[in-house]
Amino acid sequence: MKKQAPIRKRFLVSTIPLLSLAMLVVPGLAQRPQQSKPAGPWMDTSLSPDQRADLVIKEMTLDEKIATLHGVGMPTDDPLTAENMPSNRGVGYEVGVPRLGIPGIDMSDAAYGVRSSGANGRYSTALPANVAAAASWDPDAAYEYGKLIGTELRAQGYNMSLGGGMDITREPRNGRTFEYLGEDPILAGTLVAKLIEGTQSQHVIGDIKHYAFNDQESGRNSVNITISKRAARESDLLAFEIGIEQGHPAAVMCSYNRVLGDFACENKWLLTDLLKKDWQFPGFVLSDWGGTHSTEKASGAGLDNEEPGRFFYEAKYKAAVEAGTISQAELDEHVHRILRSMFAAGVIDYPRQRGVVDPFAGLEVARKIEEGGIVLLKNKAATLPLVPLRLHTIAIIGSHSDVGMISGGGSAQVDPPGGNATSKPGEGATHWQQEIWFPTSPLKAIQARAPKATIKYDSGNDLESAAAIAKTADVAIVFAYQWESEGMDLPTLTLAHNQDALIAKVTAANPHTVVVIESGSPVTMPWVDSAAAIVEAWYAGSDGANALGNILFGSVNPSGKLPNTFPKSDADLPHTTVTQPPPESRHFDGAATPEMWAKGLPAFQVAYDEGLKVGYKWYDAEKKPVLFPFGYGLSYTTYSYAGLNVTPGDKVKVTFTLTNAGARAGAEIAEVYATLPDSAQEPPKRLVGFSKVQLKPGEKKTVEVEIDRKYLSIFDEAKDAWSLVPGDYTILVGGSSDKLPLKAMVSLK
Repeated sequence: MKKQAPIRKRFLVSTIPLLSLAMLVVPGLAQRPQQSKPAGPWMDTSLSPDQRADLVIKEMTLDEKIATLHGVGMPTDDPLTAENMPSNRGVGYEVGVPRLGIPGIDMSDAAYGVRSSGANGRYSTALPANVAAAASWDPDAAYEYGKLIGTELRAQGYNMSLGGGMDITREPRNGRTFEYLGEDPILAGTLVAKLIEGTQSQHVIGDIKHYAFNDQESGRNSVNITISKRAARESDLLAFEIGIEQGHPAAVMCSYNRVLGDFACENKWLLTDLLKKDWQFPGFVLSDWGGTHSTEKASGAGLDNEEPGRFFYEAKYKAAVEAGTISQAELDEHVHRILRSMFAAGVIDYPRQRGVVDPFAGLEVARKIEEGGIVLLKNKAATLPLVPLRLHTIAIIGSHSDVGMISGGGSAQVDPPGGNATSKPGEGATHWQQEIWFPTSPLKAIQARAPKATIKYDSGNDLESAAAIAKTADVAIVFAYQWESEGMDLPTLTLAHNQDALIAKVTAANPHTVVVIESGSPVTMPWVDSAAAIVEAWYAGSDGANALGNILFGSVNPSGKLPNTFPKSDADLPHTTVTQPPPESRHFDGAATPEMWAKGLPAFQVAYDEGLKVGYKWYDAEKKPVLFPFGYGLSYTTYSYAGLNVTPGDKVKVTFTLTNAGARAGAEIAEVYATLPDSAQEPPKRLVGFSKVQLKPGEKKTVEVEIDRKYLSIFDEAKDAWSLVPGDYTILVGGSSDKLPLKAMVSLK
């Protein structure tokens, strides 16, 4: 057990290939002969995954079954052993049943790319942060996002992804907001489903996480979330429900926190009543790293697999089966779910084979997704796109923009090629909760697009120096960033490191100032009125600078829209501060024993008393003006909406005409919202559908969006079911949650 708790992470080291030491550390093991694939009846691919799993279970011993239920530690951190040697030195490994042709499950974190590749001497593409993919509002892009991750996982020898983060943004200061897909359950659920489809298309087990309500990092191992069941089902849990029903993930990772008094990984309401019964999820549930707290209770609640170790699901589990406190049928169901998921994902029929990652293909995918996710927030007097022939001098200021762009930290962290771009040669290894910059230089990308312009760079550390070079330039481009990481929350949405003062100084010196924000969450902007243009670039990935350059200079028309509301200040949030754990709920006093971990840290309470009012629904209901609304984003062209028609049916059909009224080709994200009858007692409106439409200059298209009736329903706690409230529904259509020019009424029952 780790000093504090058996949780994943601590150090991400990109130094020597550990697998090359296998012969030295465990003599003889590397020379074991390869076993031929058994020809058992479970290898018949004409059978269903469930039938094949049952045939395997009949041949398994008790010890083999139990070995399926747990990991063997963290190969990234642990010494090489006979058990973990076949692994790829990732964060988790389950040994499988080699004599029956069942491979081990080799797991890697892979939120926006494959983690810790440097430790294997490998390369991984860093995609733009997940929130940037959400800003594209593009299911096809989400599929390509997942597909690239699956491709690179397989090439590096893994067969399970630990990506698929989708906790909705109840708390935008959450340190993992960049890993998630926005504040709306329909947007997040739709996109994660496509991401999972893409990952699993490469015969890699995909999972979604963190189930559920892991909406803050502060005290995540001890916080107890209280929320009404209606609010839960219509918000966070609806996102998971959509992701599971549409994406068919092989696995779901339960979260660290408590929900309504029980840890999520031993919460029967979450794991069995909802996930496995109501949603009919056939896959398996694995704990977040160290998220298991019991044997009998967790098993009975529906936890199938303990990770990364075996405090509760090895010797204690075997003893419970032999004593009869866990039935053979319960054990077999857990094993069945894991095996059938392996068959369904193809990891048995298509064994992992190490290959070579194609960096050029990865860069192209990353660049295109970033181009679609960058959001143009302000563009006064058509400051953008920049015209190279009109620019003699360009000032580039701040945020290490001469050498790189920031990335999100924690278990999502991808190793940059060559190490941290801001470090000295040979000193760029990635470490836990350290700011890591990818070697994608905005300065170089801008210079390449304006080769005749003089580029002046200033670090931004000295405000007077920055203002001086800005004053002499035709245009000043200020880069500002807000770094986030797992294991911490932001104290505020205000930019750190005195960057607001820097931006204010530069915009005062040069009215033609473009501000580029690199963040994973909304940020406040006290200088918003003085900037000529504002671009949200998120954490931009391996080729972020070229994507940004293409947007700034107009070779790509921006089309991204915000997946999270940008408030004016922290005071406007549902909770003005992030609730912090008391001292006794932060960590154990000394090394935590399994007995201490079973009891858990003392709970502290966080009430989601905003209920249904998450994100834009909060600001609408409370009539709070915002900086930039949900679904907002500008383009270099203009679009018009007309001809709304709404047809009721099993799915409500919404049709309208969308026209590109400008001179540039572009893509418009058409958003469909609904206002429910007053008797439903809902926030003013909710997103119920969207479509990203490509249009040439002057082109018009008829757009059709079908609305699932569940998206128009409320969750009735008394009936414990979704219920469509009879009455008049208002359908609203437009390009942003605050700009919906089309309106029609439809009567539903």
